[in-house]
Amino acid sequence: MRTAIEERWGTHPDDVKHYDTARLRKEFLVEKLFEVDTVLMTYTHNDRLIIGGAWPVDECLPLETVDLIRSEYFCERRELGVICIEGDGFVEVDGVKHALSFKDALYVGRGSRNVFFGSNDPARPAKFYFASSPAHKEYPTALIMEQMRRTRDLGERKTANERLLNQLILNEIVPCCQLQMGMTELKEGSVWNTMPPHTHSRRMEAYFYFNVPEQQAVCHFMGQPQETRHIFLGNEQAVISPSWSIHSAAGTSNYTFIWAMCGENLAYDDMDTFTADKLR
Repeated sequence: MRTAIEERWGTHPDDVKHYDTARLRKEFLVEKLFEVDTVLMTYTHNDRLIIGGAWPVDECLPLETVDLIRSEYFCERRELGVICIEGDGFVEVDGVKHALSFKDALYVGRGSRNVFFGSNDPARPAKFYFASSPAHKEYPTALIMEQMRRTRDLGERKTANERLLNQLILNEIVPCCQLQMGMTELKEGSVWNTMPPHTHSRRMEAYFYFNVPEQQAVCHFMGQPQETRHIFLGNEQAVISPSWSIHSAAGTSNYTFIWAMCGENLAYDDMDTFTADKLR
């Protein structure tokens, strides 16, 4: 059992447009989020978001504090969102166990001292993806299951972007400081997400892609609308998206992704959209 974290710095769009493929991947791609009986995290200086994965197989995994945040415990000054992407398990918060299955989410408020991840069956272990942002206020821990989700059917088959949006951690669903999370599932035959794309200069975002079939890939588009770049990803990989960057993707198959946002406001629809003919 162990915890590992890596650090990513903020970037300026005038610099990023000069990056080659290797540098783009180094700065924005998170290649590995899951390792057996390990908690893996990435800390980005973009709004100080942390994303990570916990894969408890043979033991429960504590969410340990790390030197990068210089706190007595992980949620001392942070809120946390957890989404189960595989298997059945639980997240224990200060002695209270919360059962999670696929697509269930848990909001953990600031001040929660002890957080553990566990699986019900080592033969079918749970995988938990999580995101955390700084928090100014304590809100109660809350479990978001099917009846609490907000869903939207988006896109059309003829434009290959038919998808189901699941809003999970949103201030209209559970009280929270700045963290917002949800899951988008592309339907069979659809490959585009967030097209036309948008930016929201008041919030950064991270996209975590999963359910990508073997030998398939997702091409994530980023950069300013007039200066786009792309990164190819495989299954269970993530991209950090600064507030100045678009975030969109096309896959060689359908896939699912989790979005996590934090920043200036909690207005989900506060975004600036760019139609495809305006992209360069």
